[in-house]
Amino acid sequence: MEMGMGEEVRCRIARRAAQEVVDGMVVNLGIGIPTLVPNYIPTDVHVLIHAENGILGSGPTPAQGKEDPYLCNAGGYPISLVEGGSYCDSAVAFAMIRTGRIDMTILGALEVSERGDLANWIVPGRRVPGIGGAMELAQKAKQVVVLMNHLNHAGESKLKPQCTLPLTAPECVDLIITDMAVFRVGSQGLILCEIMAPYTVEQVLYYTDARVCLAEHIITIP
Repeated sequence: MEMGMGEEVRCRIARRAAQEVVDGMVVNLGIGIPTLVPNYIPTDVHVLIHAENGILGSGPTPAQGKEDPYLCNAGGYPISLVEGGSYCDSAVAFAMIRTGRIDMTILGALEVSERGDLANWIVPGRRVPGIGGAMELAQKAKQVVVLMNHLNHAGESKLKPQCTLPLTAPECVDLIITDMAVFRVGSQGLILCEIMAPYTVEQVLYYTDARVCLAEHIITIP
């Protein structure tokens, strides 16, 4: 099975994640697929996108050639600013996280366990600049949504009975959206709620190592 993820699939995951964002939220976005989410938030849904480098109110990705070289997110990628957006230093930005003022964080992950444990900051043996804000976001945000490939580069499930990589935070994930399916984290394991076409329930179960329960009504996302 092909492990790569094309732009169309990345956008479909981001579009699905945007459905979780509701009016009035303060939302933090990780790097990668989460940065695409503002592109799919309806214009009548008013949210403030938070970035650890000191921005509250970032908007959709600017069109090519329209980027502001002085305006970027915590990953260094160009962003826009919505009306009413503001700037602060990173200490204030992190204080917003640590005091529980972030309604939702949308992150990437290397692994997620069936209990909702999150591993997303390091692969042992590889160099990494630091854990960044992921640990604090995972522990303090009111909701944690993970967007990721279902399988790693070796074709192995990233949804595990137990994480094999160092944890970012235990039992913190609420929702997982992959290129195959959507899961909610329940008390008895992951709950399969939605399937990304053209996959089937049987295929998703085959490629998932974690314990999975089936929702009463499973939706297929075209």
